[in-house]
Amino acid sequence: MGQARSIVAGLVAAILLSSLAPAGRSEAAVRKIAKTGPKQAQAPAKCEMPKFRIVVDVGHTPESYGALSARNDPEFGFNFVLARRITAKLKSEGFAATRLLVTDGKARPSLFKRVSAANDGRADLFLSVHHDSVPDKLLDTWEFDGANSNFSDRFSGHSLFVSQQNPHFTTSLMLARMIGRQLKEQGLHYASQYTLPVMGRYRRQLLDKDVGVYRYDGLVVLSRTRGAAVLLEAGSIINRDEEMAMNSPERQDAVAGAVAAAMREFCERR
Repeated sequence: MGQARSIVAGLVAAILLSSLAPAGRSEAAVRKIAKTGPKQAQAPAKCEMPKFRIVVDVGHTPESYGALSARNDPEFGFNFVLARRITAKLKSEGFAATRLLVTDGKARPSLFKRVSAANDGRADLFLSVHHDSVPDKLLDTWEFDGANSNFSDRFSGHSLFVSQQNPHFTTSLMLARMIGRQLKEQGLHYASQYTLPVMGRYRRQLLDKDVGVYRYDGLVVLSRTRGAAVLLEAGSIINRDEEMAMNSPERQDAVAGAVAAAMREFCERR
């Protein structure tokens, strides 16, 4: 695992500066656009793979790195590696207009940078890549490499989120379901805990009980993007076994392949 941490750190350091999104509009500017309702970029009636604009968003930032894994590794590193692999897979499958999006800064301002970058680039699909944890009250403690750490082996699996406030909610839900089905075909299961009372403020409505699509209306990157938007929690890094799996090229390839297969299916239907 120490070697995996070094690889993640090296990859991030190698291309982060050249990948950062431009400053974009401020939160106030994005809110104003949402309120005044400008002409919205419509999802194309026909999906031409080379022209279909997909933004693969690396969840969180180096400064606001998200959750810590069971072995004290930042979520941002996991997100970066997987998002880059998804981007490469999509490009290799013919989605030439796919773009990897990396932002900097603190948590909330970075959300509006992401929205601005996606909207300014007229993204047809905004796919935000994350890795999951659990509420603090569900954490246990253990020692790893001489340091105290938190873990929770109770839950595992991926999950997909869409917002009903997105102007292309129907398309977003369709894409999320397609990704979920492809993940299921890879033998992967979704995280079912989001419907449980123990999740507290993180509790969500399950829209598709077969493939694990949840509703998350208020999330900025889902609700304020003008194209379709899906957030993927690829797996639980607070679960000690699944953290190891998420660090493996085999699992990363499985997730990337599922996303690419879903996008091919979507374009064939369009």
